[in-house]
Amino acid sequence: MSMTEAGYHEPERVERKLPANLRRDQPLVPVDSVAGRALMAVIAILTFLAALSAGAAVLAARASDQWRGAVSNEMTIQIRPDSRRNIEQDVARAVAMAEKLDGIESVRAVPKAESDKLLEPWLGTGLDLVELPVPRLIVLRLKAGASPDIAGFGPALRREVPTAILDDHRLWIRRLSAMAGTIVVSGFAVVLLILTTAALAVAFATRGAMAGSRDSVEVLHLVGADDDFIAREFQSRFIRLGLKGGAIGGFAAIVAIALLGFIASRWNTGPEAEQLQALFGAFEIGWAGYAAVVLVAVVVAAIAGLVSRFSVRRYLRALA
Repeated sequence: MSMTEAGYHEPERVERKLPANLRRDQPLVPVDSVAGRALMAVIAILTFLAALSAGAAVLAARASDQWRGAVSNEMTIQIRPDSRRNIEQDVARAVAMAEKLDGIESVRAVPKAESDKLLEPWLGTGLDLVELPVPRLIVLRLKAGASPDIAGFGPALRREVPTAILDDHRLWIRRLSAMAGTIVVSGFAVVLLILTTAALAVAFATRGAMAGSRDSVEVLHLVGADDDFIAREFQSRFIRLGLKGGAIGGFAAIVAIALLGFIASRWNTGPEAEQLQALFGAFEIGWAGYAAVVLVAVVVAAIAGLVSRFSVRRYLRALA
């Protein structure tokens, strides 16, 4: 008679399951989790906003250079209407005086119809501007590197044409420079704030991941793993998250900027479009702008790696 027939049975082997984060071949930091996907989405959104801010700053800087380049190479003379004077003769006299000035490349009297068209964005179309005292403009284009005697030309012009006003645009250049500088500094300040927000998000996510992997960290310490090994595991994981989120956000920002540029190039009719193009040029950020967008994405990934490593080391020192 066998022992089985006699009623003897071997005790059943009960398989003891390890926790999910301690199983064999299981990564120290979960590769695909809800928290990881949420963090990647947050990084993508922050990268998108930071890239848009950087692109806007580059766009403002490019537009400012175009404005200053156009304004600094020109001067204008305004001839105000006066019922006691012949404005056409005053325009001709001012043109003749400007052509004799050293350093002037060309002198152009703006036709009255063109001057009236400049007022359409504010006054609308179809208005009869005959009764309005609209000044006549004379545009003086300077030679490259020339410095005309503006101090002497202005009073001489006023003596010959009392209704004339010479504008060398120095005040406009100062205002444009101050405005562009403010926009650029504000844009980069916004970028720094967003990067700081990304760093804080990564720090909180790292501490949450460390708390969830505390059993794994303790086992690794028991088997002789040092803090550098554990920190590298977390750092590589968050760098990958940062690269993925930064790539998604940066690509979305590039698509958005390119789409806005395409819309601006198509919407080229009407005075509003002309004013928009005058303010922002062709609405293109150029290679410098796209390089700034890529740099923002790379910086976000680097911040994710560095902040995670720093947070892991602080957490491990607290456990010691």
